[in-house]
Amino acid sequence: MFNGIISIRNKNGEEKVKIERPGGSLSPIWSICWNPSSRWESFWMNRENEDAEDVIVNRYIQEIPSTLKSAVYSSQGSEAEEEEPEEEDDSPRDDNLEERNDILAVADWGQKVSFYQLSGKQIGKDRALNFDPCCISYFTKGEYILLGGSDKQVSLFTKDGVRLGTVGEQNSWVWTCQAKPDSNYVVVGCQDGTISFYQLIFSTVHGLYKDRYAYRDSMTDVIVQHLITEQKVRIKCKELVKKIAIYRNRLAIQLPEKILIYELYSEDLSDMHYRVKEKIIKKFECNLLVVCANHIILCQEKRLQCLSFSGVKEREWQMESLIRYIKVIGGPPGREGLLVGLKNGQILKIFVDNLFAIVLLKQATAVRCLDMSASRKKLAVVDENDTCLVYDIDTKELLFQEPNANSVAWNTQCEDMLCFSGGGYLNIKASTFPVHRQKLQGFVVGYNGSKIFCLHVFSISAVEVPQSAPMYQYLDRKLFKEAYQIACLGVTDTDWRELAMEALEGLDFETAKKAFIRVQDLRYLELISSIEERKKRGETNNDLFLADVFSYQGKFHEAAKLYKRSGHENLALEMYTDLCMFEYAKDFLGSGDPKETKMLITKQADWARNIKEPKAAVEMYISAGEHVKAIEICGDHGWVDMLIDIARKLDKAEREPLLLCATYLKKLDSPGYAAETYLKMGDLKSLVQLHVETQRWDEAFALGEKHPEFKDDIYMPYAQWLAENDRFEEAQKAFHKAGRQREAVQVLEQLTNNAVAESRFNDAAYYYWMLSMQCLDIAQDPAQKDTMLGKFYHFQRLAELYHGYHAIHRHTEDPFSVHRPETLFNISRFLLHSLPKDTPSGISKVKILFTLAKQSKALGAYRLARHAYDKLRGLYIPARFQKSIELGTLTIRAKPFHDSEELVPLCYRCSTNNPLLNNLGNVCINCRQPFIFSASSYDVLHLVEFYLEEGITDEEAISLIDLEVLRPKRDDRQLEIANNSSQILRLVETKDSIGDEDPFTAKLSFEQGGSEFVPVVVSRLVLRSMSRRDVLIKRWPPPLRWQYFRSLLPDASITMCPSCFQMFHSEDYELLVLQHGCCPYCRRCKDDPGP
Repeated sequence: MFNGIISIRNKNGEEKVKIERPGGSLSPIWSICWNPSSRWESFWMNRENEDAEDVIVNRYIQEIPSTLKSAVYSSQGSEAEEEEPEEEDDSPRDDNLEERNDILAVADWGQKVSFYQLSGKQIGKDRALNFDPCCISYFTKGEYILLGGSDKQVSLFTKDGVRLGTVGEQNSWVWTCQAKPDSNYVVVGCQDGTISFYQLIFSTVHGLYKDRYAYRDSMTDVIVQHLITEQKVRIKCKELVKKIAIYRNRLAIQLPEKILIYELYSEDLSDMHYRVKEKIIKKFECNLLVVCANHIILCQEKRLQCLSFSGVKEREWQMESLIRYIKVIGGPPGREGLLVGLKNGQILKIFVDNLFAIVLLKQATAVRCLDMSASRKKLAVVDENDTCLVYDIDTKELLFQEPNANSVAWNTQCEDMLCFSGGGYLNIKASTFPVHRQKLQGFVVGYNGSKIFCLHVFSISAVEVPQSAPMYQYLDRKLFKEAYQIACLGVTDTDWRELAMEALEGLDFETAKKAFIRVQDLRYLELISSIEERKKRGETNNDLFLADVFSYQGKFHEAAKLYKRSGHENLALEMYTDLCMFEYAKDFLGSGDPKETKMLITKQADWARNIKEPKAAVEMYISAGEHVKAIEICGDHGWVDMLIDIARKLDKAEREPLLLCATYLKKLDSPGYAAETYLKMGDLKSLVQLHVETQRWDEAFALGEKHPEFKDDIYMPYAQWLAENDRFEEAQKAFHKAGRQREAVQVLEQLTNNAVAESRFNDAAYYYWMLSMQCLDIAQDPAQKDTMLGKFYHFQRLAELYHGYHAIHRHTEDPFSVHRPETLFNISRFLLHSLPKDTPSGISKVKILFTLAKQSKALGAYRLARHAYDKLRGLYIPARFQKSIELGTLTIRAKPFHDSEELVPLCYRCSTNNPLLNNLGNVCINCRQPFIFSASSYDVLHLVEFYLEEGITDEEAISLIDLEVLRPKRDDRQLEIANNSSQILRLVETKDSIGDEDPFTAKLSFEQGGSEFVPVVVSRLVLRSMSRRDVLIKRWPPPLRWQYFRSLLPDASITMCPSCFQMFHSEDYELLVLQHGCCPYCRRCKDDPGP
């Protein structure tokens, strides 16, 4: 309103917001306009207290920031704000977002412009205009403001009220101005009735140095972009930015009234923090602006001025023509060089510390763009005819020219590469090769490695361009080192490999090695390394090197040709055989050389074996004479038939393949074929081992009979096998047969100890008997005779004790007894009289005395029973026998103190009745004749042992006994001869003796006197008088003498076991043999032949 108040109403005319402005009627409102943009208010935040000279530094990633964060840098008093990158978000941020998006621009005749939110809150400060505004409108979607009025011109402002410049001047006041929607056209209406039509064109203001690009944004801001890291920094100047220049760590910005010089905070190449270094408060008019390390260069038509950062002009250059292009080409600080192109075609090089310009060359057409190569030897020029011309700076020679170019740039990393743009294409040229072209919109402004920097409209982008095309151009001309340099700029792995292969085929091993290192191909690197070693050793045959390369590449036929040409046909043969290409390999065989033919067949067989064709491989191996390999394949596949066929075809002298055949046949469970092979070889020892390993004992024993030297090799494993199968008795015999007496004795001792520990006393007796016989066998060695005989008698005695004790043990342990009381009584007496002072292990005196007492009481031997009970009182009684023994001890007291006469033993030599309890043991108390007991009932047998007279051998005695002649009537006389050591009773025959008495009968009727035992010695005559059926002979093996016994009751039959020589009543022996199928003592089967 004219009174300065703003009233905001809805479409119904109702007032919603009323804004009362300071100044009131002194600032009548003449024009208002709503901002069509809804995305610009963020630029207004935190700016109410800013000074016009302040500089804002914004670091961000997206072009339109969404949030600002305050940060202060100490930079000559300037304030800086750093922006954190944040994604743009169009969604509402708070409840007042819609209101804040509606910005109202107000122009009043207080000569100022203001901005308000929909709520009535003012945004920012009032902006002074210095004229009375008559119209205000937004331009290009709210980015700019058009203002016109009493100053008779239309001015362009930023959206926050900063004046940028004049659109057009008029002859009278401007009352209205409007922008054509979505265009850059403006229409102006004036007081005098004229209408003007303008087109606004915004020029590009920018600068580039290597990977840093600075450009103007929103007319008042400068954005510095790092083209590699894609970082961006916004510098807000709040004034119209007229010129920008950037060089290394310097940035120059020209504003209407001053020039600002910025520098980087650090020397870090990726640092993007700028600070103000200097300010030149002075208005300059120039066409171009260039900044150096310590100077700025102003281009004014034909004149160049060099100013220090303090604004002092140091020197000036006057050109012949208009300056069209200027570029800093580097140099030490304060001495940088400038490349200048003029409209008249002259190209100059100027150093900032030198007043004299250097003319590089002069061409006929005007210069539009310039660039110099990295080594400063070549110059690229784009003229006004859109032609790119490349000159040699030293010779001024035109090297080449290309049409359709509007900008050009040399590669900073490669001397011979440049690119130029034009006509919608990007052109890359390497050296003098044809141009490689691809579509690209914009202008080329830089070329670094594989990155090309292009400017399109107002943005610059880094385009990654593979250098494959120029690299292949170099490869076509075999320029491998140059191709490698191009590849280093950036090519694919496939291109690297192609370069490596081409260089390798071109025998440029250094380049090939570098390329293969890039692709990490160790296989080819090893090849190159081997070739280099061979070259160091003096090899110079390039054909041979190239052949190796072709073979590695799979070009085998080409490699073979080169091998042949270089005189190394053997290498071609080896290559084809390694490749299993045997048909080609045959072409390189020597003139019927059998070794090479055999080698080829062998290789072919190896190949067949590897491809799982074993039968074909076997046939080839056999034809090549490689029988071992053929046998290995047959053995691995279990082909027994083929193995035996090979074995039968082989000569017996070929021991290795025959032995391998036999080994495989044995593994394949074909012992018959294996035995056949061993027989063919004559390897009897291996044959014996085969029989042993396959447990074919019969064949092994038969072979051992024919070849006794293998006896140990057969019986020793046989014994071990028997022992492993719990056949220990047979194992002991096998050890004995094998001559391993020590092992045999150890087995028996272990068996015996186990039997005693397990209370198997019958087994213990049997094993002790076997031990005794083992010792007797060893006693044949004179060196061990005495020791072994002592052990023999000891083990024989233990065998008798354990054999008898077995019945006692079973009687006390089992609930029922299989023995008659008389037998238990006799066994108890026998054991009691036979036990040594140290009772053998496992034998219990308690059980013996308990059994004796019990059976004596039952049979009427009360005196002996009482004695047994008395003896038990001095022993430790097990709890289970305690009650029985105590009861028996009490009840025996009620019995008479005498023994039954029926139980008293009789000596059959002297007919003396012996007491039941004999202090002398199992001998007669009168004649001291040892009693002979039955091994089953333990009755005293009617046998008397006699000895042969000196000079009578066992064979003679047997022959005399076997005569059985009738005895003549004679008178025999007994002669007793006494000497110091013994007494001998002889039967002497006299010439006049008559009668038919038996010498034994005569002797037994004689009353023996003395305390020593006198054996019965017989002469030849007595032997002739004996009947064979009355004599029992223990035929002991050497070194023992035979023992002779005479039965005094011929009608009572006695049987002696021919193996253990134990005596039995014939009826008892036959019954036991029928029950057990063997001798109860030595377990000799009844069908076994005698010893």
